[in-house]
Amino acid sequence: MANFSFDIVSDFDKAEMNNVFLQTEREITTRYDFKGTPAAVEWLDDKTGFKLIGANQWQLDAILDIIRKKLASREQSSKTLDLSNEPVESNLKSTWEIPFKQGLSQDNAKLITKKLRDEVPKVKAQIQGDEVRVTSSSKDDLQKVMSLLRSIDFDFPLSFTNFR
Repeated sequence: MANFSFDIVSDFDKAEMNNVFLQTEREITTRYDFKGTPAAVEWLDDKTGFKLIGANQWQLDAILDIIRKKLASREQSSKTLDLSNEPVESNLKSTWEIPFKQGLSQDNAKLITKKLRDEVPKVKAQIQGDEVRVTSSSKDDLQKVMSLLRSIDFDFPLSFTNFR
């Protein structure tokens, strides 16, 4: 009997994030309400997040709103953005560093495996580092797992990889 499996990961598409960055940058340069202000978006070190720059908190929120719209139009989750850092204001300029969430924490992985044990007992879920491997003898059970996890509103992004 064949065993089927896939991995549950919390990751982002680097190419799509690059597209979101470029589109956001283009929209900031064309918007009238940003003319003559320090409004901009930059990469955090090694493209691990965005650094928003604006004259005040209102501009930072407007730039974040643009980023969220661009993420949605490219079918990416805005849960990828880690908004836990506070904006920093200095010299008539505000900056906000927003890193990307990447990898499942142990607590999140345990939450997923517990949910799967309770809801779909036919599948086997194993925590492997920062991902969860789900195995079953039936592809239908794996489809149930995917639809179940998509229906739950986690505070971190989920994606499915390595279908076998």
